[in-house]
Amino acid sequence: MLTCSVHPLPYLANPADYFAVIRHAPGAVLLDSGRPTADRGRYDLMSAWPEAELSLQPDEPGRDFLQRLRDSLQQLGNASLPGEFELPFAGGLIGYLSYDFGRQLEQLPAHAQDDLHLPDARLGLYAWALITDHQAVTSQLVFHPSLETAERERLTLLFSQPAPQHPAAFSLKQPMQADISASQYQQALNKIHDYIQAGDCYQVNYTQRFSAQCEGDAWSAYCALRLACPTPFSGFMSLPDDNAILSLSPERFVRVSHNQVETRPIKGTRPRGRNSAEDAANAAELLASTKDRAENLMIVDLLRNDLGRTCRTGSVRVPQLFTLESYPNVHHLVSSVVGELADGKDALDLIGDSFPGGSITGAPKIRAMQIIDELEPTRRSIYCGSLLYLDVRGEMDSSIAIRSLLVKDGSVSCWGGGGIVADSDWQDEYQESITKVKVLLDTLQTL
Repeated sequence: MLTCSVHPLPYLANPADYFAVIRHAPGAVLLDSGRPTADRGRYDLMSAWPEAELSLQPDEPGRDFLQRLRDSLQQLGNASLPGEFELPFAGGLIGYLSYDFGRQLEQLPAHAQDDLHLPDARLGLYAWALITDHQAVTSQLVFHPSLETAERERLTLLFSQPAPQHPAAFSLKQPMQADISASQYQQALNKIHDYIQAGDCYQVNYTQRFSAQCEGDAWSAYCALRLACPTPFSGFMSLPDDNAILSLSPERFVRVSHNQVETRPIKGTRPRGRNSAEDAANAAELLASTKDRAENLMIVDLLRNDLGRTCRTGSVRVPQLFTLESYPNVHHLVSSVVGELADGKDALDLIGDSFPGGSITGAPKIRAMQIIDELEPTRRSIYCGSLLYLDVRGEMDSSIAIRSLLVKDGSVSCWGGGGIVADSDWQDEYQESITKVKVLLDTLQTL
């Protein structure tokens, strides 16, 4: 097997310093662990100038698209990394799947309006990446064996130059506005409660969208947002026509490493307190909440089923249940479900069997997704989809794109939601959906 070459660069804790060099390059993408402030992520990964771009075609079944992704990895060719490097990416795919990619995997109605017109999936095939390992305190260029020598030299020189000056400013033309009223939110929750009482479902994740007209460079907005809300599954993805995805997600979807699978669902939220005593009380209340633990457990059970479709029988376990994770704006209740890929299965089979993540649909999943489509007026687009990489070795990591924004066609959209169960109070849930994204909305307002 051919081996990637690795070129060391000066370690930079903030990936924005390197990404500024390629910000305007075609297919520029950054998967960002939120350093130096967020402490859970290990790697930052960025690239640009993909060898190919793959988007879901109209009427293309989801599993056919996943096979096309598999074929593109084979065309790039398998490769290993030099033995001394423990890095997550040896060349391969980086991009996004929107929440609505789930429509290509399951039969779902089409009531919600698709007004943002984001392709359901878009991934680039990349033969190089700049990877920063915060644990080893290193930054390096990784070149797939297929990359031409001249291109390696160009990239090496490019990243040895000083970064360009500050990007153009970003600003909103008016405050962010919700797309539904409080009374419409209440009516939707009443309907969800009717479905729960009728036995249709146990939990439904319901979301509202906030949007405004905007102008300027989305990269400026991302830099401000990552400062205000650093999270371990952040990302910035350039889209055609100066559009972009900005994600400040705290949540992993699924990771595959050496055939071992992990998913880390978040279910259960409290705001951070105004002082240390209130903050500790909010965290303690979340950990002790019977309702939040029950919600979390429902999703853990759903994900055990999802992973069980692709993992070896008997390998699916729950090593962590109801642990506390704290972020600048909220406390979260998080669990971990792990397994081992069955013989003959790969990371794309796992995506096909478990996308979108159960923590942002509800349970049972398909019925919850049908109710979401009925009650949310517009499609979710990137929200609750995934930013991910999948390399030629089969290594994959992916986020659930919550706390995420889409800058497209002169407007910015952001979504906030939560899981609704039988004893959910609509006013509490309405406030929580705002609390989750308030730091993002407030930050944009000050630019």
